[in-house]
Parts: sequence; structure tokens; C-alpha cells
Amino acid sequence: MKIAIVKLSALGDIVHAMLVLQFIKKHNQNIEIDWIVESSYKDLLYFHPDIKMVHVVNFKSVKKKKSFFLLLNELAKIRKVGPYDLVIDMQGLIKSALISRLIPSSITLGFDKKSIRESIASVFYNKTFKYPYDKNVVERNLELIKFSLGLNCVKEDIGNKASFLYVDKKYLTTNLSSIKKNILLVPGASFEAKIYPVMKFSQLVNKIDANFLVVWGSPAEKKIAIEIKALSPNIKVMERLTLNSLISLISQVDLVIGSDTGPTHMAWGLNIPSITLYGLTPGYRNSYATSINRVIESNSKVDPLKINKNDFSIKDIAVNDIVKISNELLKD
Repeated sequence: MKIAIVKLSALGDIVHAMLVLQFIKKHNQNIEIDWIVESSYKDLLYFHPDIKMVHVVNFKSVKKKKSFFLLLNELAKIRKVGPYDLVIDMQGLIKSALISRLIPSSITLGFDKKSIRESIASVFYNKTFKYPYDKNVVERNLELIKFSLGLNCVKEDIGNKASFLYVDKKYLTTNLSSIKKNILLVPGASFEAKIYPVMKFSQLVNKIDANFLVVWGSPAEKKIAIEIKALSPNIKVMERLTLNSLISLISQVDLVIGSDTGPTHMAWGLNIPSITLYGLTPGYRNSYATSINRVIESNSKVDPLKINKNDFSIKDIAVNDIVKISNELLKD
């Protein structure tokens, strides 16, 4: 059997979707799996042993350049992949549903119109699956795959997952300590209301005896990292890392702390202890908590279908709450 998974973006969402690969292969080693992804995130997938082929699209570039010619070119590329026995849209957007439909396949499967944010996307599928949109994203992904392939697994199996992010070579850095615990801070996020305050990050650093490293992925995030360092000079601001280098670094630290953003979710995928901070987004939905991957949510009432980008309640999360959980996770 040959299948294609369509999950285009974003970083954390792709990580949450990649979990299903090990369950598919456990069910049937002979299933061939291809993956369609946006160019920016291809390195998350290239070295995964369970993926036969990664097909890269550049629809973000099409949107940025507003080029009809580029759009036609991308759509033509999609029609050339396959054919497949099954295409599964794990994104649930109009864009991903259209791409899924264009791929030659016997079955195009996705969530039904009541189970996705962009309900019109469901018209592109010839088979649909119903599962509430406000349920945990990792559970949603697994249930969709179970339905599509008849997998015999249960929710509890998620807690026993194997690490599933891979690189071609290990990233080596002199910034890691062999004496103290290494904690990676991820202060940036996709928009301002997701970001924990600089002052509180500094207070956190001053309350834990550890080697702190900070990563960033854009000029705005680098500015935040430098601001934290100005208040806590002993932290180490990393150079800008590739996805491969970031995966490798996360695999070597003892704890990752950040908001609802890609690198924090990557720690979950690597079975590295983490603390994810939530304000305007729903922690109960966007993270799968384990004994080593913990979630701290603000008191804000969040609607997964209508995120309020003016909700800055993440700033109300107490530093001491993060310190307490950090100390628990850092115990030998």
C-alpha cells in the first residue's frame, strides 16, 4: 500500500503529526509513506526512516509574490506525484485539501466539515472522518490515522512513543555544560501575545542554578534574546540555527522552556523534558502532556476556534510555578 500525508506547516503542527508514522509502521511495515510539506519545514522530514519520499511545495512563496504563474507551476508539480492508494490531509485547510485532491489517488481523506476550522475544505475529500476540532491535536491526528488504516492502537500508546525527529549529523557546540544542567529557553513565538515577558525570563534564569541557552529564529526573536541577556549576562545566546542543528541541540539539553511554538514541541517529539507556557492558545489542545512534558496555562478562557490575539494573559504565569516544575524535571 502506498499513502501520502499532506501536512504543510507549521513547525509544531508537523511535529505533532509525525507521531503517527511509528504507529503506521508498527501496523504494517510494508506501507510506503510519502509526505507533502512546505519548503521551510522539509528538513524535519528528510531523515525520517519511515518516510520514503518528501515532496516539497512552495505555496508560501506563491502567496508572497502573488504570482499566478508560480501558482500554476506548484499545482502542476502536485499532479505529478503518486499515484497513491490513499491521500490523507492532516492539515484541514482549504489549501491543503485542494492539494490533497489534486494528487492522483483512489481515496482522498480528511476531517468532515464540523471537525475543521475551514469547513469548506471537506468538499475536496471523497472520504471524511468526524472528530471534534477542540480535542487534543495529537489525539486527533492518531484517530484520523486509525480510521484511515484500521490501526489497532489506543490513546495510552502515545505516552510510550519513541523519539521521532532525526538529523543527518550531530550538531556540536561548546555552549553546553558538562557540570550543570543545560536549559534551553525559547522566548520567541509567532505573534506577540504568545511571548512570555523578558523580565520574567530573567527572573527565571536567576532562580535556577543551570546553564541557560537561548535560541531564536528571526531578527525580532534575536532582539528578545539579547534583551534577556542584558538582564542576565550569564546566559548564552546561540547563533541562528538550521532546523537540523536545532533538533540536534534540543536532543542534548536537559530541559526546554518556551511558549506554544515549534522548538518547544520538538522537545516533546524528542522525549526531552519541557515546559510549555500557554496564554491565548489552549494548552489542553495544543500539547500532549506527559510526566516529562509539562504544561502551564494562564487563567484565560480560550476558544480554539477564535483565538484572541489581544489576550496577553501569558504574562500572568508566575515565575515560581515554572521554577517548581523545572526543579522536579531536573532531578536525577
